[in-house]
Amino acid sequence: MKEGKNKVLHVTKSSGDVVDFEMDKLRLSLEKSRASKEVIADIINTILDEYYDGITTQEIYMKAYALLSQKDQHTAGRYKLKQAIIELGPTGYPFEKYVGELFRMKNYTVKVGQIVPGICVFHEVDVVATNKSEKILVECKFHSDPNRFSDVKVPMYIRSRFEDIAEEFEKNNYGKKQQLTGYIYTNTRFTKDAIQYALCKSMNIVGWDFPRGNSLREQIDASGLYPITCLAQLSLAEKQKLLAMDVVLVSDLCNSYQILDKIGIKRSKRFQSIINEAQALCKI
Repeated sequence: MKEGKNKVLHVTKSSGDVVDFEMDKLRLSLEKSRASKEVIADIINTILDEYYDGITTQEIYMKAYALLSQKDQHTAGRYKLKQAIIELGPTGYPFEKYVGELFRMKNYTVKVGQIVPGICVFHEVDVVATNKSEKILVECKFHSDPNRFSDVKVPMYIRSRFEDIAEEFEKNNYGKKQQLTGYIYTNTRFTKDAIQYALCKSMNIVGWDFPRGNSLREQIDASGLYPITCLAQLSLAEKQKLLAMDVVLVSDLCNSYQILDKIGIKRSKRFQSIINEAQALCKI
């Protein structure tokens, strides 16, 4: 059967709206995972053949992921990237640590959860990244619900905190070359008002798909720093154990296989299969 036959499939979005199935969106998401054209065609054809009218977009996503896992597990890990970031929860700390690793990859010295003085009060800053010329303050907004966006109150509030810190910073760094920069990172999206306000005030904001060319998804792909939660063969409980040990990157496992011993995964075919999946992601 050829991809894109005449069958029309309607899907139910998370909002409850029923719309036509947009095959191109599914194809694009599979292409971003670097699945082959043949695999992509097989997955789309299977969904068109087997699934009922009115299926939810979440069910389609899970079916595509399951089919991809059968064919190529490390590609499936990339396809599940957005969900993998959500699985860094339920607390926001692993996400903060993960964002810190993105800056560490760019040769910044990184500290997480720092108390920074302002001209008026002290502030707890999620990530502080420094080099000789720049000091970056990052506020991280983690959401366990992928449909929850960061609204305009977020940049408005964080801007006031940053200005307080900046005034103190300038007072103590007068004449020095180091520049202070602020960022807001979220694992989901910003509302239109939040983006408009941030752009108006020249603020740096990074969401799942914003800004184009430097979004969170694109930064992850460029860095190759995939979260440990990408690994399809780990259970949710095992992922949570690793996060509790401050293991947030697949590369942490590639650098020390003994981490699996510490969470009770015995040396077996499954142990080696997990290692193989991790190595495939580390090589991307």
